[in-house]
Amino acid sequence: MKIKTKVIHAGQEPDKTTGSVIPPVYLTSTYRQEAVSMHKGFEYSRTGNPTRKVLEDCLAELESGSLALAFASGMAAEHAVLSTFRPGDHIVACGDMYGGTYRLFEEVFKPMGFEFSYVGWEASEFTQSIKENTKLFWIESPTNPLIRLIDIRAVADAAAQKRIRVVVDNTFATPVFQQPLQLGADLVIHSTTKYIGGHSDLIGGALILNDREWYERIKFIQNAVGAVPGAFDSWLMLRGIKTLAVRMKQHEENALKIAAFLEEHPKVSEVSYPGLESSPWYELAGRQMSGFGGMVSFKLKGGDLDLANKFFKKLKVIALAESLGGVESLINYPAVMTHGSIPEEKRLAIGITGDLIRLSVGIEDHGDLIGDLSRALSSL
Repeated sequence: MKIKTKVIHAGQEPDKTTGSVIPPVYLTSTYRQEAVSMHKGFEYSRTGNPTRKVLEDCLAELESGSLALAFASGMAAEHAVLSTFRPGDHIVACGDMYGGTYRLFEEVFKPMGFEFSYVGWEASEFTQSIKENTKLFWIESPTNPLIRLIDIRAVADAAAQKRIRVVVDNTFATPVFQQPLQLGADLVIHSTTKYIGGHSDLIGGALILNDREWYERIKFIQNAVGAVPGAFDSWLMLRGIKTLAVRMKQHEENALKIAAFLEEHPKVSEVSYPGLESSPWYELAGRQMSGFGGMVSFKLKGGDLDLANKFFKKLKVIALAESLGGVESLINYPAVMTHGSIPEEKRLAIGITGDLIRLSVGIEDHGDLIGDLSRALSSL
């Protein structure tokens, strides 16, 4: 099946009892057993729930994987992955990453004895950082917040030679526009809060992979720790997925127009969007993605926090808010908001400067969005 069909039908057979075409919401914590050790597949909803199982089956198919696990948040999913490694293990990650991921690495796992190295976006930088104890490459592509791309296949090929696993955060691209498992990655991670849910009304995370042994280890941790989504959140996620393909197309269409507008605006010094022909990521995007996504970052000329706040206050349609990937357009000041947990020196070295703005382009009328940006920029 093509992705447009998968988002409607993947993992979702009509209910065997009633014929309902929409999976039921199983709002139960426990399940009656016929006898001790003779259950029907479910025993306690922390361990497994039928609605969550449908969501996991759907996510696996969307990412062209065989196994998936849903979590209560993207950070819970990341924590579960890292928990399969041990103190003394070395992890190489792209430096341009979500601030919450950096915080998890540095403030939770590093004190336990884990080692982390942070590199740029070139595959060679990952290979040059390999040590005897290197166990994992951690990639975001596109990255957050600078919207850079990493050659997933090149990194995965290099990792395979050293038996290093590769995790790709595919939140920004979604399975509609990128399939990391098909490019050689070992595991795909999502903050399903974002585009997959798509309506800014729930929190969730997910992991998709093919390695049964690794899956069983993560599933054990998922059950032992208990950071799982409830049945209703799982159902909401499934409902959001049904429109994922059409939403992503509209996000992309709007983002292309807005990026082109910003690139020509005299108050903007730089725009990062892989769909621009001027982008250094344009050719790579054409090879490993089927669409450019809805995330745009740009820099205000002479920008700082005061100028950014003046700009934000003039916006009427686009909201200043955390998060991204909803149907509504959201704008963000990474240096203080999503990436404020990264020390200033490291932020500046990465490129997260005081003039940087991150824009999650929604599915509103593009003319209204451009008009909103134009009025706010003209006020500076």
